[in-house]
Amino acid sequence: AHEQTHGVHYEENFASMEKMSTIRTVIALSATKGCHLHQMDIKNVFLQGELDEEVCMLQPPGFKSSTHPQAVCRLRKPLYGLKQASRAWHSRITQYLHQ
Repeated sequence: AHEQTHGVHYEENFASMEKMSTIRTVIALSATKGCHLHQMDIKNVFLQGELDEEVCMLQPPGFKSSTHPQAVCRLRKPLYGLKQASRAWHSRITQYLHQ
């Protein structure tokens, strides 16, 4: 469950979704043209994005600081499940494609 509050903890939500027919078409074209396809692990790919805003989270279980147990963690990279994660990753891929 997300504990983010709209307008307070994030600006917008983004979910890039592709139709299965589009994926099949890309695979078929790659096969007929002899191109190589690469698969990415979506849970880890979000770590390649960059956050545009400051995002903090509670210390994860098993990682509590004994000297600062009430401290929060500031994220430098988006994590899987974070509302900003897919937008950050998609922005990075879009930049890469337009270079």
